[in-house]
Amino acid sequence: MSELHVSPDPEAAARAAAELIADAVREARAQRGAAHVALAGGNTPKRAYEALGAALDGDWSDVHLWFGDERMVSADHPESNYRMAVEALEAGGMDDRARVHRIAGEQAPEEAAKAYALELRATVAEGAEAIPALDLALQGLGEDGHTASLFPGHREVDIDDALTAAVHDSPKPPPTRVTLTVPMLRAARRIAFLAEGAGKAGPVAAIMRGPDPAVPSSLLGGPQTVLIVDEAAAAEARPG
Repeated sequence: MSELHVSPDPEAAARAAAELIADAVREARAQRGAAHVALAGGNTPKRAYEALGAALDGDWSDVHLWFGDERMVSADHPESNYRMAVEALEAGGMDDRARVHRIAGEQAPEEAAKAYALELRATVAEGAEAIPALDLALQGLGEDGHTASLFPGHREVDIDDALTAAVHDSPKPPPTRVTLTVPMLRAARRIAFLAEGAGKAGPVAAIMRGPDPAVPSSLLGGPQTVLIVDEAAAAEARPG
């Protein structure tokens, strides 16, 4: 069963997420010499990224950063997950983008998805399922229960033979994207959802109940998964 961590407010949730990432990085470096973390896009994790430098005591050595999904836009586009993340990370003290593995949003999505899968295979060691095993996958959570660019009722949710997928019909603009698949995300040693606000209460409760194909985010629940949420997002998940 997934673990529920309830913070009193969004700022505390962001700090908790930063500390969880830092713990995963330290453990991975101690055990395997390097850490591989997948980042979420959107606005919610920005404060966590700003706080991550302090949580890591300014030590970014051997930390590889990946992305759970990306919009097919240029690196400097306002909707780029890469741009949001690196600007927030640099605000927190990161001074080297060399190990930030960007999805090439200016390419055709199939081409970018294939290239990213090859990069994951070449860089991240395999886990028990012969799939590259990220040390932590930080996930966002939509009010419809989507995570990354895995949307309810869309074919990408059912892909089980690839690490990445091209998306052409995202219900949220822009419609074309690249996403990590459910098997790739589930192979992570730890999964963390960061969710805030009453609109996320239903999906948070769904993850806590267990896997439901109609709620893609719930497919990533399990003993390696923690949900870091504020009081509003936890409203439907607490017993009683």
